[in-house]
Amino acid sequence: MQVNGLHHVTAISGPARRNLDFYTRTLGLRLVKKTVNFDDPSTYHLYYGDGDAAPGSILTFFPWEHAAPGRLGIGETQETVLRIPAQSIGFWAHRLVEHGVAHEQPRRRFGETVLAFRDPDGMRLALVGIPGLETAPAWGGDEIPPEHAIRGFQSVSLMVADAEPTAAILGDVFGFREIAREDSLVRYQAGDGRVAGQIIDLRIAGGFLPARQGAGSVHHIAFRAADDAEQERMVRRLAENHGQHTTEQRDRNYFRSVYFREPGGVLFEIATDQPGFAVDEAQASLGQALKLPPGLEPQRARIEALLPALD
Repeated sequence: MQVNGLHHVTAISGPARRNLDFYTRTLGLRLVKKTVNFDDPSTYHLYYGDGDAAPGSILTFFPWEHAAPGRLGIGETQETVLRIPAQSIGFWAHRLVEHGVAHEQPRRRFGETVLAFRDPDGMRLALVGIPGLETAPAWGGDEIPPEHAIRGFQSVSLMVADAEPTAAILGDVFGFREIAREDSLVRYQAGDGRVAGQIIDLRIAGGFLPARQGAGSVHHIAFRAADDAEQERMVRRLAENHGQHTTEQRDRNYFRSVYFREPGGVLFEIATDQPGFAVDEAQASLGQALKLPPGLEPQRARIEALLPALD
């Protein structure tokens, strides 16, 4: 059965070592893939996720050592929200204080408790407490007890001047439907909302400046397609019903992707669930070795000399 929702979120960060430390140690995510930006192999592409490296849990970064800060604005993801068990909000509020992480006071949003914070580059993140999530599989790392660990994405919020054109694509192509409104947010959900990454919030923000990409910015969000055939159906629907045309399919080793910029200005990707992150290393050792696509393997020595040390 096709599962709709987010596949991954990709952002831009500053120094790679700082990024790795924050996401694996402070947040307790698993480093599931250590590779390079296929379009710029002089920099890493780091993938974090849950213990299974499952779609809907994957947060990835292009770390550039001297990246200038981005500017939030129209046409960008405003906030990336991660799921935790409802009773874990107190644990995480204390942990953020303990680690000196800039954060807000917990508040209610759509009836759920949300704890908003920022990573070292200013990327806007939040934790949301979800009842019953404590029984879901978890990866806590060395310092996070499994009962408090992050369980993938809950949602992303997108800043757009007009919600309707974006909403039309979310519904017709990706299977989302509107379920609630609160202040300037319109919430859309795919499926029953119980699977990670099945919620998109559109924040209507007419009059804001356009976004400027940089450290702390989300570069793009990716939606799931079960396989190539499902991806092709989505591409065809985009063209026929919305006049939107994607790039050619690009092989990213762990998924196959097409890209397009939706009417609100946000860069969308459609990524296949197949073949997954264990295609070039064992599931138990994900993220331990630098993995390169076959076309870059002959350049390994030169690439490794350019990349900063992570240890």
